[in-house]
Amino acid sequence: MLTAHRLAKSFALNSLFKNATFFINPGDRVGLVGPNGCGKTTLLRLLAGEETADEGQVTLDPGLRLGYLPQGFALDARATIAGVMGQAVGDVVALEAELVKLAQALGEQPNDADLQSQYDTILGRISVADTGRAARIMAGLGLDEVPPDQLVGRLSGGQKTRLNLALVLLGDPQLLLLDEPTNHLDIGMLEWLEGWLNKFAGAALIVSHDRTFLDRCVNRILAMDPQSQSVQEYAGNYGDYVDRVQLEREKQWVAYKDQQQEIRRLKQDIARAKAQAEYTERQASSVRIGGEMMKLKGYKDYQQSIAKKVAKKAKAREGKLDRYLDSEERVKKPSSRRNMRLDFAKTNHLGRSVITLEDLSVGYDVESPLLIDLRLEVKPGARITITGPNGSGKSSLLRTISGEILPLAGRVNRGPSVHLGIMSQEQTGIDQALTPLESIQGGFANETAARTFLGYFLFSGEEPLRLNSQLSFGQRARLALALMVVEGCNVLLLDEPINHLDIPGRSQFEEALSNFAGTVLAVVHDRAFIERFASEIWWVEDRGIRQVIG
Repeated sequence: MLTAHRLAKSFALNSLFKNATFFINPGDRVGLVGPNGCGKTTLLRLLAGEETADEGQVTLDPGLRLGYLPQGFALDARATIAGVMGQAVGDVVALEAELVKLAQALGEQPNDADLQSQYDTILGRISVADTGRAARIMAGLGLDEVPPDQLVGRLSGGQKTRLNLALVLLGDPQLLLLDEPTNHLDIGMLEWLEGWLNKFAGAALIVSHDRTFLDRCVNRILAMDPQSQSVQEYAGNYGDYVDRVQLEREKQWVAYKDQQQEIRRLKQDIARAKAQAEYTERQASSVRIGGEMMKLKGYKDYQQSIAKKVAKKAKAREGKLDRYLDSEERVKKPSSRRNMRLDFAKTNHLGRSVITLEDLSVGYDVESPLLIDLRLEVKPGARITITGPNGSGKSSLLRTISGEILPLAGRVNRGPSVHLGIMSQEQTGIDQALTPLESIQGGFANETAARTFLGYFLFSGEEPLRLNSQLSFGQRARLALALMVVEGCNVLLLDEPINHLDIPGRSQFEEALSNFAGTVLAVVHDRAFIERFASEIWWVEDRGIRQVIG
């Protein structure tokens, strides 16, 4: 279906990838992974024909129907959902008339591949319109509950993502290129998309940071490495890829340590040979020649020849070592993985009472509350994840607990020792006009201590001096967590804290929070995060919360 041969792409002096070669066959489900900024979106744009490669080429099967879902795909904000969908589906009568014309043209030119491709496309669009496939796709993505006359510009981020996805699926593609299709989708929508993809007869190349989604949907991984600017292929799903990479890394460490030991042995041999040559040379030089001792001249010459041979052997070994160190056979030291290191030693101790919700109703309109009659208790050390459909009131619940919005009914009781730390989706707690260093410097005696602390959160080089407005979403998430640590917060309210983090960043965030001695309430849809982190789950459904412990 698709073949990429020796693709390369650079921006200015920054090389994203080079010599990228791979293929996609019918039925393939390929996950494209790598850290933010490594070129995943650029590679998808090359495959979709949106950009041109510096080197190499992309070959598609003739007549291939390709569906491309980019990030931030812009729709006309003034159009209605019905209008957008109607334009995508088309008028059945007009389509049938066009099909008749194409059939007549094919009768006269039966070998015209372009006409055949147009005929197949129109036939597919008629099939979509006739069978109600559009309605089923809209229902599966939860868009059937949105009024058809709703303006696109008034849709939420999640609804826009789902509408864009619906438009791609309506085209009946044979090959899907999906760039972050899981963004803003709740667990129900994620599971629908997983089911749809697993039944999809075509092939798909998917960029996603959702580890569970990749585990359930893909059978191959293309991993982009920014250090080597390479694209490497691995069989299996994301979990298989992680296991394989870990095994390769362990083997590399063993080989590297063996190599270092061998290098030390060779250097010691060279040092001993040099020392032996110098000693032998000194011995020969100390022999005094004269009169009856002329017979010792042969001994002196003999000692000097030995010294030269030993010195020559040492020189040869040095040359061999130098050639080995410069050769491709040399095993490179595995790169050290940077992990966030959090010091929560100063976290204020929590008493027995943390947060209690008493007959709490949450929302903005007394006549139509989002959540009602909540009776829940948050215990010290709890790790609670809050999940459920988009728009069900999860973020509003956090804002009510924090005091940002007032309860519609009931009350929120917070213990006297509670010191809240809040991370919003919009990351509003970060002053965009400051730098990371300026943001946290007030909590430290000097700049060196502040920089060291930021290093724990993976800020290095000039990054602490960059304006917060110029930071990536992942960097801002790390900075927000750093600010809460500096302030000594012991209860964290986190609203979609990992939404903009790549997979390594999500893993690092999980590891960082695992060291936290306080209490965490986090709104998340990432099932891998929930499985690994949560001690308690609050499922939001039917304007209430179903509590699952363990």
